[in-house]
Amino acid sequence: MLIDEGVIVVNSARKLFLAFAAAAAMLFIQPAQPAAAHHSGAGFDSTKVVEIKGTIKEFQFKNPHTWIQVVVDDGGGKTTEWSLEWGSPNQLGRMGYRPTTFPPGAKVTIRLNPMRNGAPAGGFIAAKFEDGTTIGQWNDKVGPSAATP
Repeated sequence: MLIDEGVIVVNSARKLFLAFAAAAAMLFIQPAQPAAAHHSGAGFDSTKVVEIKGTIKEFQFKNPHTWIQVVVDDGGGKTTEWSLEWGSPNQLGRMGYRPTTFPPGAKVTIRLNPMRNGAPAGGFIAAKFEDGTTIGQWNDKVGPSAATP
C-alpha cells in the first residue's frame, strides 16, 4: 500500500511540477506577444509611397512612438487630418530631432507609407518644408520607415 501511495504521490508531484512549469512559461511568453504586435509595421503598405501637402497641427514627441499630425486641404474646402507614425523620442533625440522639429502651422510636404486599409495615416518617411529643409529620407526609392527613422 505504501508503494501505491508513493506512486500516487510521485505522479501528483510530477503533475504539479508540470502545471507550475507551464504557468511560468506563459508568464514569460505572454508579455512578448503585445510587444511583437506593437512593433509590427504590417498595417503600412511598404510597397507604396504617398506624398501629401499640408500644415503641421501637432508633433507628439512621446513614447512609445512619435506622431505627426498634418492637416491636408483637398482644394475644395474639405480638410483631412493625417496621423503619421515615426520612431521613438529616444531614438529621434539621438539623431538630433526635438519636439520643435515640426512646429505647428508649418507648411510641409510629407512622404509616407500609407495604411493598407486606406485610412489617412501611415509610416513617416520624410518631410520637406517650404524653405527646402528636409527631414528623414527624402528619396524616391525609400521603404518603410515608421520603425527606422
